Amino acid sequence: MTAAAPVRKFRFAAGGEGNPDEGGARRFVKLAQKAEELGYDSFMIPDHLGNQVGPIAALGALAVATDKIRLGTAVLANGFRHPAVLAKDATTIDQISGGRLEFGIGAGWMKEEYDKAGIAYESPGVRIEKLDESLTILDVLLRGQECTFEGKHYQVRGLQGSPRPRQGPRPPIAVGGGGPRMLALAAKHADIISLVPSTTKEGKLKLSEITMEKSIERVDVIRRAAGDRFADIELNWTITTILISDDREQTAEMVLGALDNGFPPNMDVDVKLTVEDVLRSPYIAIGTFEEIAEQVRGVRAATGMSYVGVFPTQMEAFAPVIPLLAGE
Repeated sequence: MTAAAPVRKFRFAAGGEGNPDEGGARRFVKLAQKAEELGYDSFMIPDHLGNQVGPIAALGALAVATDKIRLGTAVLANGFRHPAVLAKDATTIDQISGGRLEFGIGAGWMKEEYDKAGIAYESPGVRIEKLDESLTILDVLLRGQECTFEGKHYQVRGLQGSPRPRQGPRPPIAVGGGGPRMLALAAKHADIISLVPSTTKEGKLKLSEITMEKSIERVDVIRRAAGDRFADIELNWTITTILISDDREQTAEMVLGALDNGFPPNMDVDVKLTVEDVLRSPYIAIGTFEEIAEQVRGVRAATGMSYVGVFPTQMEAFAPVIPLLAGE
């Protein structure tokens, strides 16, 4: 029998995809300091080979530039680094930060970056296989234990995890996914699972994937795959659009109009949504601060998701909602 998920208190993260990089690394540090000042619980760094800071080096800088906010990656691309090397970097960051690391990793998805760097971009099945093996290795090394592993893609023979992390038994592992295979893999390994809407082969976000119903389906996949582990998993999602408004319905109608006119261009309009679909979507927050707080409560009640993420560009817009939900 699958264990029931407890009602978790809300947590709030800023960062992840969409992180602005104008002004370079100094601006990036200021963003994390601002997130800490605004009351966010964590600040997340994406992992891309394009025009952004390197996540491992940036975490080291943020570890000494901030005091309390938790620091993490959303998410590292597994194909960029060997898990044995990555484990050492991660536990070092956990030590430097005083035990504030949240270790996020995924299979890697941006083919263009792999191609430009000359790194092999394998099929989805192979990338998921490699991530499964990598997570098995990381689980041991992040505990500061000795790892011996003979897999199809990785072999580790008697390597001692070092340095030991500050957190025990290890820093929490976060895995994001939208498809059933990735969600099942996350359910096997992760302490935190980020529910991400699925995309097309061209990388466009499917409009149908942002609905409450699809979110509930993704949680059900995790519940079935996790079994008794489900009660121990924290569920995360990122609000992609925040619109402060005194008229929720009218603003939702404007959102629908924009979608019908092909905006944003990275959206695949594979279904016709209603105003109610937009207002219930976990990924779109519309209304006054109080109404958005109530919407977030509704998302948790329907799905069990309690760890709320926002992009750095919208963390100030969302900040007044945090005290309305803090401690709940």
